[in-house]
Amino acid sequence: MSLDEIRKKVIFHNSLDVWITACGEKNTNWTNPEDYKKFIAYLLANNLNLKAFNLCAHDAGATEEEKTKFAEVLAETKNDDPNSMVYTIKLSDSALDLIRNYSF
Repeated sequence: MSLDEIRKKVIFHNSLDVWITACGEKNTNWTNPEDYKKFIAYLLANNLNLKAFNLCAHDAGATEEEKTKFAEVLAETKNDDPNSMVYTIKLSDSALDLIRNYSF
């Protein structure tokens, strides 16, 4: 699935799903939490309007064990590191351009 496809479903998405989808577009592994943190740091540094979102690990998809485990690892450090948090992202054209310009 592409970023354009998930945007058609709803305009706001959580950053974890955006990260996974963007990595899929770039044929890049999404399972390294440190890479996710760099992605969030990039979005924050480029002033993308992000809103903190409390994603419970089970909300990430209990049937998707790898995704749930990833969310749990992030949750362990979210109080100490804003780059570990999950955010809502409005997938506007400018947001998609910024996400696609990230060096994966």
